[in-house]
Amino acid sequence: MRLPIAFLVALSLAAQNRPMVPDQYYRTFSHTNPVFQRIKPGAVVATTTLDSGGQNERDEQKSPGSNPLTGPFYIEGAEVGDALMVKLRKVRLNRNWGYSAYRLGLFSLTPDYVETIYPNHYKADVARKGRDNVLPWDIDIARGTVRLREPASSKVKLEFPVRPMLGCIGVAAPGDFAPTSAPSGNYGGNLDYNEIGEGATVILPVFHPGGLLFLGDGHALMADGEPTGTGVETSMDVEFSVEVRKNAQVSGPRVETDDYLISIGSQPEFASSLDRALQLATTDMVRWLVNGYKLEPWAAHQLIGAVGKYDVVTVAGSMALKVPKKYLGTK
Repeated sequence: MRLPIAFLVALSLAAQNRPMVPDQYYRTFSHTNPVFQRIKPGAVVATTTLDSGGQNERDEQKSPGSNPLTGPFYIEGAEVGDALMVKLRKVRLNRNWGYSAYRLGLFSLTPDYVETIYPNHYKADVARKGRDNVLPWDIDIARGTVRLREPASSKVKLEFPVRPMLGCIGVAAPGDFAPTSAPSGNYGGNLDYNEIGEGATVILPVFHPGGLLFLGDGHALMADGEPTGTGVETSMDVEFSVEVRKNAQVSGPRVETDDYLISIGSQPEFASSLDRALQLATTDMVRWLVNGYKLEPWAAHQLIGAVGKYDVVTVAGSMALKVPKKYLGTK
């Protein structure tokens, strides 16, 4: 029996949209990790990510913790010196709970206050088995909210709109460097930047053939700077596509949203002070405006000086510089 063309097309589309779910997850941005999938530029890829502790949307432990990564994805035609333009078409919550640290990280506080902080112990196993220093959050996907399940405050309602994001996105690091999924660098990595959500395009330099793209570490919500050391950690459904920009002159991670060009001064936390990260972000933005948008160098300086906005990406780690696109002409 000959099947109708429309049925075959529908079957093909369904196969294309079926999530690619790996059997193995890596915790390094290394070029030695075996390729998970090879994809063509422009192809739309559906996949999932585990939470930072290694659990999936069905609460199954699929990997040890410490930000297990989905990937690597080998992008056909990507060569050293190119850049990947990773369009995040969907970054969606796929389960009804998450967890966060019980208190602010000591790195966020003054030393004198640290001396009087409450102990970092709440209840054993209340959010994750074997942990007593994390709290459970309820995620209402239909309403788009997160609410702290316990403890309850008598003064403030700890319920907020969600802002789903990916903490980890990056390519295989340069050379034989195999950084874990904890720090960040010029390859991306554990950027933990809350602008990296649905609709954003993340721009990453290519250091190895195929780029070798990794994703992970979903957050339902996270403050600027990640001051507790976590967001509301959870698993994600992700849909993305990748374009390759040849000979791109990109030296570190960038993000483009509907409203902003964003340069990230990406460095591991505690490796250097935030002023160094600010310098990296600002220098890259000048190069982007001059090389990509053909601004005179002096005009790029003045534009940044007039309307630039800085974000603390991670405490004692990275900074980002945002320039509103409405002030720019076409490339």
